Amino acid sequence: MKTRILITGLALASTVAFGQKKEIKKAERALKSNKYTEAINYLNEAEGMLGDADNDLKAKFYAAKGDALSGTAGQNADKLIGAAESYGQAIAIDPSIKSQIDESVHTLRASLINGAVREQRTGKHEVAANLLYASYNLVKDPSDLYFTAGSYMTAQKYDKALAHYQTLLDMGYTGETQEFVATNKATGEVVVFENENLRNISLRTGEYIKPEVRMTDSRIGDILQNMIFIYLNRNENDKASELIRKARAADPNNVNIMRAEADLSVRTGDYGKFEKIMLEMIATDPENPELYTNAGIANAEIGNKEKAIDFYEQALKFDPNYEAALINISVVKLSYQQDIIDEINGLGTSRADNARYDVLRDKLNDINRDAMPYLEKAYSINPDTKGVAQTLMNIYGQLGEDAKFEQMKAKVQELENKN
Repeated sequence: MKTRILITGLALASTVAFGQKKEIKKAERALKSNKYTEAINYLNEAEGMLGDADNDLKAKFYAAKGDALSGTAGQNADKLIGAAESYGQAIAIDPSIKSQIDESVHTLRASLINGAVREQRTGKHEVAANLLYASYNLVKDPSDLYFTAGSYMTAQKYDKALAHYQTLLDMGYTGETQEFVATNKATGEVVVFENENLRNISLRTGEYIKPEVRMTDSRIGDILQNMIFIYLNRNENDKASELIRKARAADPNNVNIMRAEADLSVRTGDYGKFEKIMLEMIATDPENPELYTNAGIANAEIGNKEKAIDFYEQALKFDPNYEAALINISVVKLSYQQDIIDEINGLGTSRADNARYDVLRDKLNDINRDAMPYLEKAYSINPDTKGVAQTLMNIYGQLGEDAKFEQMKAKVQELENKN
C-alpha cells in the first residue's frame, strides 16, 4: 500500500515539473519573438509551481522573468528594479547562467543608470537611489553604491545613506581609478580615453602626445564629509568627532571637512579650536573670497560680529564684486540697529526721552549709511534679489531719499509680481 502511495506522489511531482518546464519554454519562445506581455503570463502560471523545481529550472525561470520585465519596463522604475532582482536571483541560484545573460544584464544596467539620471532631473532622488542600488546589487560595482548613497543624501533619507556609506568604508572603497590620458597636439587639451588601447591608437595618428596614466581623486573625503553631516544632524557629536579625525587624516586640506569640524567646535563650545580651523581653511587658498566669506558667516552665526566683518572685508579685497560678501556684511552691520530699536521702543514722551530719541535716530541713520553702499553694489550686480531691493527701499525711506525710495518700491513690486 505504501509503495502505491509513493508511486502516486512521484507521478504527481513529475506532472508538476513537466508543467513548469512547459510554461517556461512557452515564455522563452515568446521572448524570442519580443512578446514580453505574453511571456509574463506564462511565467505567472509557472511561478505557482516553482517550489519543487530544481535549481537549473529556477534559474531559467528568473532569467526569463528578468528578460520579460526588462522588455516591458520602458521608463518604469519598478519594472527595471524587478528585472534586476530577477537576474540577480537567477545568478544566485545558478552562477553558471551568468555568461548566458551577461549581455542582457549589461543592457539593463545602462537602463537603470539612465533611469536614475532621468529621475534626478525631475527631483525624484529617492527613486533614483533605488534604481542605482538595484544596479549595484546586480553587478556589485561599488561606484553604484557610492552614487546610491549620494542620491539618498539628496532625498534626505539619511539612515539609508549612512548605511551605504558605512558599507563602502568597510569594503575599503576609495573610488580611485586609473585614467589613460594624452594631450591634443593642436589644442593642448588633456583628453581622457576610455581605455589604454584607445589612447594608444590615438597616439599613433600623431594627433596626441604625452601619454600618461593618472589616478582620479579619492572619494573618501566626500564619504566621510557626508557621514559627518548626518551625525551632526543627529546630534551624535562623539561619532562625528571620530569621523572628523579620520577624515582629516585622509584628506587634510578638505575645506568642507574643516567646516564640519568648525561646526562641531561651536556645538561643543570650543571657540579657540573654531578660530584655529577658520584660519586653517583660509591657509589652503589664501586669496579665495569664498573661504573668507564662509569664515565670516561662521563667526556671525556665533555672534562674533566684528570678526565676521573683518573676514567679509578680506573677501571683498580679493573680489570687490563678491555678492555673498557684500550682502552678508550689510546684514551684520544692520544687525547693530536692533539694540537701538529696542531702546527707542522703551522711550516715553518726556523732554529727555525726546532728546534721547534724536540721538538714537541719528545712530540708526549712521548704520544705514554704513551698510547702504554694500547693498547698492550687490544690487548693481544682481538687481533681481528681492531681499536686497526690499532692504534698500527701507533704508532710502528712513533716510528720506524719496526718489530712490520710489524707484526701489517699484522694483520690489515688480519682483513680487514675478512670483
